Amino acid sequence: MEWTREQRYRRIEEATIEELTALQEKVNNSRWRQKYHIQPVTGLLNDPNGFSYFNGEYHLFYQWFPLGPVHGLKYWYYTKSSDLVHWQNVGIALQPDDYFDSHGVYSGSAIVHNQTLYFMYTGNTRDENWVRHPYQCLAFMDENGQIKKLQAPVIHEVPKGYTDHFRDPKVWKVHDTFYAVIGAQRENETGCAVLYSSPDLMHWTFEGEIHTRLQHFGFMWECPDYFELDGNGVLIFCPQGVVPAGEQFQYVHQSGYIAGNRLDLKTKIFEHGEFVKLDRGFDFYAPQTTIDHKGRRLLVGWMGLPDIPYPTDQDGWAHCLTLPRELTIQNGKLIQRPVKELEALRQDAVHVKDTLHNEQKRYDGFNGTCYELICEFTNMEAEEVGIEFRSSDEEKTVISYNRHKQKVTLDRTYSGEVPAKKYGTTSTCRVEGNAVKLHLFVDTSSVEIFINDGMEVFTSRIFPSPESTKICFFARNGNVSLDTTIYHLTAMQKNGGADDGPLVFHW
Repeated sequence: MEWTREQRYRRIEEATIEELTALQEKVNNSRWRQKYHIQPVTGLLNDPNGFSYFNGEYHLFYQWFPLGPVHGLKYWYYTKSSDLVHWQNVGIALQPDDYFDSHGVYSGSAIVHNQTLYFMYTGNTRDENWVRHPYQCLAFMDENGQIKKLQAPVIHEVPKGYTDHFRDPKVWKVHDTFYAVIGAQRENETGCAVLYSSPDLMHWTFEGEIHTRLQHFGFMWECPDYFELDGNGVLIFCPQGVVPAGEQFQYVHQSGYIAGNRLDLKTKIFEHGEFVKLDRGFDFYAPQTTIDHKGRRLLVGWMGLPDIPYPTDQDGWAHCLTLPRELTIQNGKLIQRPVKELEALRQDAVHVKDTLHNEQKRYDGFNGTCYELICEFTNMEAEEVGIEFRSSDEEKTVISYNRHKQKVTLDRTYSGEVPAKKYGTTSTCRVEGNAVKLHLFVDTSSVEIFINDGMEVFTSRIFPSPESTKICFFARNGNVSLDTTIYHLTAMQKNGGADDGPLVFHW
């Protein structure tokens, strides 16, 4: 179906309850609905926004077009949790109903100040010639959960030297000063990030561009996120239009980080190392981090990509969010691990220890469509080891490690209905050693794989048939010791989303 501009910019208030109910019924009947990932009640989900801990709960919002699986008029949809595992859908948090966000409540972040949760976001507008005019806007939530917008933008104009591709503010505080990093495009159509400061979140001063070594690195930097971790400065961003180089940047959209010394807030100089991809899978973009009451730096990403059709489109919905991950840093490299709270989903553990002798092997209890699987291959003499999962006679997804090439490969060539095949169906990264640990979170239509306790991560949507449930371990050209445990997982929530509860729109 081709969506017209009028259809993409139709407001949810214009739809009838009967229309919305029929759409949600269609969505709920989709065979690819997730069991323990955040997903939209209907329509399209993209960037996570406003990720924060406030008033005893985790708050997470996402970009949402409710009326179909396309990028249209964006709202912020609100979900919250006390434990990062069981999420409750609250409903619409921000609507595009003011002059400064009339064509979309775009991405932004949150910060706690004076017992209030403040949101800074980009308001998207278009003039009569469909020319973009962005505003940076403010909203706030009180301790009762009531959300209101400030009725005027806090940054009205794009600074000289930059285009109207100017969006996605991420806010933090140093001593008595607030700072915001914003993704931008220079007038020469190269990407960068700029810095603002404020004494009170209401009045902002343009400080200038953040000076990095990446002067010609894509045409726009989306979703920047600066933070400091263990004495290191880290800037996460999504550079659009990066030219492929060798095996680097072959897939359509990139998301990664640069890390180094702390950002000098006076000179705006950021001394850093090379750009590193955050995730080696096919479907990961627009991540956002927060720091919680335990002092952990947590990350959630969009499990999807812009401008790519997905098999769930036919069912009236698209995309989900990743599981929350805890970030640490080792030798300048970000390490991502699933938060420990996710262990609450575990049930029915099955454990196996064995030695594989140039063979493929299956074990009782190792099957399903919704599970956590931890597998360690040690004493490796084999040339290649790995796991086939969501497997049947016709379908399989494969994660493997080649000891000679020192590479981990995710292969979704035969994963069922494969999105965006033209960009490739295998992805690799370098991993050294004679042992490898693979930690998989498999849901109905996704997989997140943590390699060697989060040294690398592969995040991907997969769309196999419900009958593809087998798990097979293999070793090729040699022997390997295997130690593996599977946990079947429970559904995460009772109110919409993964558990498809009652309709929760609320506007």
